[in-house]
Amino acid sequence: MGKSKISGLQNNKNATVKPNSGTIQGGCNKQKFALWAYPDTLEEVSNTYESDNCKSKSEFIEKAINFYLGYLKQEDNINYLAPRITSSVDAVVHGTEQRINRNLFKIAVELGKLSHMLAAANDVDEDTLQELHEMCLDEVRHINGVINFDRAVKFQNDREDNI
Repeated sequence: MGKSKISGLQNNKNATVKPNSGTIQGGCNKQKFALWAYPDTLEEVSNTYESDNCKSKSEFIEKAINFYLGYLKQEDNINYLAPRITSSVDAVVHGTEQRINRNLFKIAVELGKLSHMLAAANDVDEDTLQELHEMCLDEVRHINGVINFDRAVKFQNDREDNI
């Protein structure tokens, strides 16, 4: 495939370009330069620049250059995006952990209150307490920790019918 020559960036008619500077001054001065690219690459730019909310191919190419420069400046990191993604995921996970921990604490307080109320209202001997503990342990293992109040009521009612 041959290369084709196009002008990449257009001069701003109202701007003055500082000779040999190669920098943008005041955010509005641009320099025109020749860009050599394969026809397939230029076609891809033509098909893509508007979907990236760019007003021109030049703006699209400049954004691509700035992204690549940022990538190259990350000498300590092999991958430019991985550290940013990792830090975002870490922040989300940390926030979720905090919410779960707060909710578990609240649940533990409520469970403690219920346990003390039941213990005060009922006279339960040590053997019955041990049997209850083993039954609940087996039940929680069997149902993967998904406790259902309706099933517990049904179990208790069936048990009372058999007594």
